[in-house]
Amino acid sequence: MSRIAVFFAEGYEEIEALTVVDICRRAGLEVQMVSVSGEKTVSGSHGIGARMDICFDEVDFDSLDMIVLPGGMPGTRNLEAHEGLMAQVDAFDRAGRYLAAICAAPSVLGHRGILRGRRAGCYPGWEQHLEGAQVSMDDATVDGHVITGRGMGCAIEFSLAIVAQLLGREQADKVAGSIVYRSR
Repeated sequence: MSRIAVFFAEGYEEIEALTVVDICRRAGLEVQMVSVSGEKTVSGSHGIGARMDICFDEVDFDSLDMIVLPGGMPGTRNLEAHEGLMAQVDAFDRAGRYLAAICAAPSVLGHRGILRGRRAGCYPGWEQHLEGAQVSMDDATVDGHVITGRGMGCAIEFSLAIVAQLLGREQADKVAGSIVYRSR
């Protein structure tokens, strides 16, 4: 079974983070909700708290197939400030392992040089942070081992792109149909 971890920092965008968790679990992926704050409950940018499965120090990164970074403010900046997480993002990139980021969070990948020469999308107005990328206006963009999404309104498409990469398009379409997404 494929395993992914969604990383939560104080001020994350609730819809972006929790949609990934929900859609990916429906598809049959093992999903860990990970706190980078050391607290088991992390509050989003709109004051909605979510209980995490584990904290950062408990993550077995060798067992993961993908790291997912949701956007939101100040969540994105708080993720980027976490040195341990950034070391893992860099290691995943070097190894060609999957990285996914949505909304403002692709800026983290841009700042680390991961998007150079790739197509990538982000929240409108954040394009300057996609350093070296060809900016995509698609809801979700897959380029090699990197998946990016534009924002909260694209969270379902972004989540389905993750499912398609790890479990195949047929499984992504099956989940889309089960939630009546765009009448697939």
